[in-house]
Amino acid sequence: MTGVSIGKGFAGNQKRHNFSRGPMTHGSKNHRLPGSIGAGSTPGRVYPGKKMAGHLGNKKVTLKNTKILYINAEENILVVKGSVPGKNNTVLKMQLQ
Repeated sequence: MTGVSIGKGFAGNQKRHNFSRGPMTHGSKNHRLPGSIGAGSTPGRVYPGKKMAGHLGNKKVTLKNTKILYINAEENILVVKGSVPGKNNTVLKMQLQ
């Protein structure tokens, strides 16, 4: 089953990559920040693919091994077990293996 996931807009590290938060007390100002993002003078850059804040969701998602519970061809009803990608009334693509 393939569909487009729910878009969540611009999201921080905790929501997007499940990072843990920093300490909340003892003068810390690192509550929801990502922490260190790279090495020092060498290589002097941040490597590509670094997990950082950015756009979350609104991507093509495929769920495998979805159980079909009930099919009614006359009324165009298909009942599946579990969650499906996207918002309500989203068009989904079903493919048998």
